Amino acid sequence: MTNAPQSAPAMIENRTFEEIAVGDSASVVHTLTQRDIHLFALVSGDVNPAHVDVEYAQSDMFHHVIAHGMWGAGLISAVLGTELPGPGTIYLGQSLRFTRPVALGDTITATVTVKERNPEKKRLLLDCACTNQNGETVITGEANVIAPSERVCRPRVALPDIRLSDHSQYARLIEAAKGGANAPCAVVHPCSPSAIAAACEAAEAGFIAPILIGPEARVKASAQAAGKDISAYRLVDSEHSHHSAERAVELVRAGEALLIMKGSLHTDELMGAVVARGSGLRTERRISHAYVMDVPGHGEPIIITDAAINIAPTLEEKADIVRNAIDLAHVIGKDQPRVAILAAVETVNPAMPATLDAAALCKMADRGQITGGLLDGPLAFDNAVSEAAAREKGIVSPVAGKADVFVVPDLEAGNMLAKQLTFLSDADAAGIVLGARVPIILTSRADSLRTRLASSALAVLMARAATMAAPGLKP
Repeated sequence: MTNAPQSAPAMIENRTFEEIAVGDSASVVHTLTQRDIHLFALVSGDVNPAHVDVEYAQSDMFHHVIAHGMWGAGLISAVLGTELPGPGTIYLGQSLRFTRPVALGDTITATVTVKERNPEKKRLLLDCACTNQNGETVITGEANVIAPSERVCRPRVALPDIRLSDHSQYARLIEAAKGGANAPCAVVHPCSPSAIAAACEAAEAGFIAPILIGPEARVKASAQAAGKDISAYRLVDSEHSHHSAERAVELVRAGEALLIMKGSLHTDELMGAVVARGSGLRTERRISHAYVMDVPGHGEPIIITDAAINIAPTLEEKADIVRNAIDLAHVIGKDQPRVAILAAVETVNPAMPATLDAAALCKMADRGQITGGLLDGPLAFDNAVSEAAAREKGIVSPVAGKADVFVVPDLEAGNMLAKQLTFLSDADAAGIVLGARVPIILTSRADSLRTRLASSALAVLMARAATMAAPGLKP
């Protein structure tokens, strides 16, 4: 058996002082991307808004984001270190003059040309220039280096993959929720510094008008510990956490609150009051939970449901979970969301109930029982999220590889999937409860400020859209 030939590794080699003559030159070419700007800002710490703040940059003298000046200088350094003279070069000095800004999309050619040789010290003086795609000079200068005296020829080192996330998906959600009136929000039992902080941050962002419900002394002590002034907010005294949840339900039923935010009580305590007979918060839909996840490297936010409320949903309950998720997708800008019904495999197997439910849900959509989105399933996670994986399996589908909503078989699968994305992929997970009369914000002590604000923004957008989870309310 003959092994297939392998391509030789790319090499990096230099030119010694003796091999270099006056007039010799070398170049590198690179097109500036947003990723370049972010990487340079991260490494250098230079977050001048002219480079990283689009809104600010539009008002400055150039009216657009420009590259850091030293980014272009880095291209000159790259020529010296990798091309001429190459490995072994010692940088002694560099003069630079910046003559024109570099914008996103500009293709910059950095060129160095040997101007003088000093044989005694093996030094070179090189003219340096960076020009854009129009031939316009953006940087000029001179470099003074010691050229290598020994030949170097080595395989180029493969650089590590770097994944950036600017959390622009959440930024868009947060921006979309700004501008309207603060929504009255029943904050249930905010008896910890983190719970008070979450409510205050959402209020300061212009999303909610908190109604703090809990034992007055404990709420005030928590606010003091969090360093938050709550004097401007309404405080409703309660006896304990269960009583706090009951008072929140009363406020919603009376029309005094349009949202609910979970504080420092167990989720089942809060949800028990919400779903209790006579609460006035139940609808004809099954209540479900959804995460809107910002996953680095994935172009759009994804919705995972249900990972927090329904342990082992029936087919009928899954249909409501899908309907709730489609409503949420509409609110965040997905007019026709692609819904993947997940299972371990992408074929229907009578021994695997999740695959049967997936097929039934798709048929329900075909018959108009579920509307507003495109459904397909069963789909394994890989071929739901990756077009390449779907092609490999021969799956032809408008959903495969492009799913916006991922409907999991049960709570355990959803919880594991969301936490794997959070802890292994650095994803953020904004949580919201759907299907009740009002949106319910579920936050965690471990949530970042960005995630807490995104959860609040989602709830506000849902409330403003008046998305009723079902045609009518249950008694």
